[in-house]
Parts: sequence; structure tokens; C-alpha cells
Amino acid sequence: MSGKLSGKVAIITGGAGGLGKGIVQKFKEEGADVVLADFVEEVGQKTANDLKAEFVKCDVTSKKDWEAVVKFADEKFGRIDCVVNNAGWTYANKVHTCSTLEVTDEEFDKVFAVNVKAIYYSANAVVPYMQKQGKGGSFVTIASTAGIRPRGGLTWYNATKAAVINATKSMAVEYAKDNIRFNNVCPVVALGTGLTNSFLGKPENEKTFMATIPLGRGSTPKDIGNACAFLCSPESDFLTGIDIPVDGGRCV
Repeated sequence: MSGKLSGKVAIITGGAGGLGKGIVQKFKEEGADVVLADFVEEVGQKTANDLKAEFVKCDVTSKKDWEAVVKFADEKFGRIDCVVNNAGWTYANKVHTCSTLEVTDEEFDKVFAVNVKAIYYSANAVVPYMQKQGKGGSFVTIASTAGIRPRGGLTWYNATKAAVINATKSMAVEYAKDNIRFNNVCPVVALGTGLTNSFLGKPENEKTFMATIPLGRGSTPKDIGNACAFLCSPESDFLTGIDIPVDGGRCV
């Protein structure tokens, strides 16, 4: 590996498994110190131990938990350079089961809390720290192709991803003066993660969905880790407010 993240400290949410674990692994391979923030304590601690990262239990919808993560990173490493907002949630795709009108209040509230409010808390907790630090920084939001090219069945999930794509672009402009960059990575559905079946509706829909991706497969943790590492590295110093669809051509 190139070591392009050597000397950097990154907070990665939802890093216990799936795409998040792939991001943590890539950042460690590239030389970063990583604070893995996840609410699943046993799995998160094991992943952190395996990948030589630091684990902090964190509910990303909690302001206090975000403040605790920042405090931990500061006390442990004395700096924060990167935040990857990977933690996310979706309700089950309704297109194969029922109408979007059947989304419950609880599902609506949870998907906006995890996918949108968490980004709000991350910025409120970390941006002032980076401003005081005076060395700039990089935020990467794991959005989705659903925020760029939405389809039926996941309407309110799609809306959360469109919201954070927009918010990321807005903050990119607002905090450019501080050299704090904000960018989006937009994966197409990833197979083998905890949310795969929710996105597809049911496993037997996999073949039909994959046929809509020109390169013929879903995204992988490695794909997403590569994109995030690039956006947090010096190689992307002049990039802010952009979306990188990691989608095998799905959005073309």
C-alpha cells in the first residue's frame, strides 16, 4: 500500500461490519489511525481488535455519543483529520411487498435519524474541533445511488440520501474557508451486508437487480474503502462537494 493516509486520524461510523469494515481495513492499510464507532459493541470491538483500530461504542443518533467519540479521539491521538459517516439504515423495500404508503411512522423516523440526523451531529461535533485544530480535514458521507437515481419501494430512504448529498455540498462551500472538505460516496447495493435483503426486498430479486448494473455486480467493501481513502488523502486535496458513484455504471 502507498501509506497515503499515514499520520492521519479517522473516525469511521458503522465500522463493525459490511462496508464499514472494508473502509476501516483500507484506512489501516494506508497508515491511518482509526476510531471505529459502532453501536454493536461485541462485534465492533472484535473488528477493532482484528484490524488494530480503536473501538468506541456510539449511537450515531446521539449528540452525547458523538461528543464522546471526539473526546476519545482527542485524548488518544490529539487530532482528527477524517470522518467517514458510513452508519446507515433502511426499512425493507416495499416495491415487492406493499406500497410506500405502508411505511410506518417508526420506520420513517428511524431512517431519517440514522441517515440524516447523524450527519448533522457529526458536523456539529467535529467541525468546531477541526476549525480549532487549524489543519483542515475531510468528511466523507456514504450516500447512495438512491439519492441520485431513485426508484420506487424505498422512497423515504431515497429521500434521506438525497438530503445528505445536498447537505454535504452545502457544507463543502460553507467550510471551504477552513480547508474542511465534504464529499459523497454513492454505492450501488452491496451484496453480503446486513442491509442487502432490505434493499432488494427479497434474495430472489438479486439476479434482476444485477442485470441493471453495466459492470454486472454490486459494490464491495473494498470498492467503497478505496473511494473513501482517496477522498481523505492528499490526492484529493482540491476536491470538495462532489459525488462519486461507486456503481458499476448503474447511474449512467
